[in-house]
Amino acid sequence: MREVVERPKKYITLTYGCQMNERDSETIAGLVERSGYQEASSLEDADLVIFNTCSVRHSAENKVYGKLGQLKRLKHEKPGLLVAFGGCMAQLEEVRNKLQNIGVVDVVFGTHSLHELPYLLEKAAAGLEKPVVDVWSEPGKVVEHLPARRRGGISAFVNIMFGCNNFCAYCIVPYTRGRERSRQPQDILVEVQQLVEQGIKEVTLLGQNVNSYGRGLEQKVDFADLLRMVNEVPGLSRIRFTTSHPRDMSDKLIHTIAASARVCEHIHAPLQAGSNRILRAMNRGYTREDYLELVAKMRATIPGVAITSDLIVGFPGETDEDFQDTLDMVEKVRFDAAFTFMFSPRSGTKAAEMKGQLPLEVKKERLLKLNEVQYGIALEANRRLEGQRVEVLVEGQSKTNPEKMTGRTRTNRIVVFNGDEQLVGKLVEVRILAAKTFTMFGEI
Repeated sequence: MREVVERPKKYITLTYGCQMNERDSETIAGLVERSGYQEASSLEDADLVIFNTCSVRHSAENKVYGKLGQLKRLKHEKPGLLVAFGGCMAQLEEVRNKLQNIGVVDVVFGTHSLHELPYLLEKAAAGLEKPVVDVWSEPGKVVEHLPARRRGGISAFVNIMFGCNNFCAYCIVPYTRGRERSRQPQDILVEVQQLVEQGIKEVTLLGQNVNSYGRGLEQKVDFADLLRMVNEVPGLSRIRFTTSHPRDMSDKLIHTIAASARVCEHIHAPLQAGSNRILRAMNRGYTREDYLELVAKMRATIPGVAITSDLIVGFPGETDEDFQDTLDMVEKVRFDAAFTFMFSPRSGTKAAEMKGQLPLEVKKERLLKLNEVQYGIALEANRRLEGQRVEVLVEGQSKTNPEKMTGRTRTNRIVVFNGDEQLVGKLVEVRILAAKTFTMFGEI
């Protein structure tokens, strides 16, 4: 009699959104693999599909609902298929009501109960509830020592805090991620050291607002102190961080970045809008004049610093004059790069209920104009580096030209150059031969 070998169960994670979600997906993968699952190569091959969702923009939500529709057919073909739904969308009651109507999802878990996922999957597999829902309205203590399946490569994300206290008028994050909770510095340092031992050369410290790190901890420590500590971890080549709220960027932090050899000269400090009237409506807590003063400090203190931004067009009530103020700020600051967005109303935020919602056509037109100005500035900034030598951390083969290698400068610019895979993880000096808006080309 032939022995039947049971096939191991397989999972696939579908991740939408920011670096925080990418890092959460690494933990999700670690948790389910510890429960005996193996990673699947496709949806069709999976016994478990896990959604890790984002609710910051409608486009991300629409993609999620489209994929759920696709899974209806797959569920019919594979009745034993489990579907778990987590992330920021899971925190929203209106989304959970929609999921009930769609009828595809077996487990709903919130951002605060991620560590409970293996137990929830067991309940769903046993058929005890349909769906199994575990969404906490308030976060508990930070749960440490969770397993993770890192995405590989030479770089890694490290959470230093969770949640946000700022309540910007357009942002859903404080409602889906909760209030700020900082991790203990010793736990962060242990994680960074372990990553270095695994071959990681660069870490990116993550928080919705890293500049407010340390609030609420018994130990008197702020983000500048943490950067100094991580800078001393032996074997680490580079340190990055995101995101920095301009209101909380202290002189101490600016000087610490300048004095820390491993901290990269790149600061992502979202301006969002150039009009003081719109900044007030957004509840950003600073003026355009404050931001210009901050930029001047950073550039005077940190040689060669690259400053990048997020920019929103079409916020409720934004006039042509307000939009011109944003273009004016882009011209004055000269961002090295910027993520640009049309305002997307999120249910539950103040901005969604504001008067003066703008037509889509107006927002599209303004976004095109903003991109035209910003892309020209970025191209000009990159071209200034032609003929210069820059330090590049080699990441791997170029996706667009497999015969070449790719990496990033300390200022987070992508460089494609000659070389082979033996260079991965090494710091090399590259001379820039040509520059485009988003990529530079050079030779070792």
